[in-house]
Amino acid sequence: MRGHLDGLLLAVLEPGPLHGYAIIAAVQHRSGGALELRTGTIYPALNRLERLGLLSSSWQSSGERRRRCYELTNAGRQTLATERTAWSEFTTAIGSVLNPATPPGIAT
Repeated sequence: MRGHLDGLLLAVLEPGPLHGYAIIAAVQHRSGGALELRTGTIYPALNRLERLGLLSSSWQSSGERRRRCYELTNAGRQTLATERTAWSEFTTAIGSVLNPATPPGIAT
């Protein structure tokens, strides 16, 4: 996940604001359980993304609990679009190496 955490966090926040535990659950759900993030991993990343202006946050009450909820800013949406493009180009390049297409008429 190294190098892709920001994109993952931005993507799960695209539909709307979430608090930290809900972000962890969303990543796990959307990955079919393959990705499990720890609180010690996501909170520093969320704080950094907020400092960069890609997220905003606010405190919300849920019963007697207060939770910090994060949501994308316009800059965060633009960064997410850039991350998606970069990911697509990366996976295409790696796929071309791992699964090369044999041009028609050429024996291997």
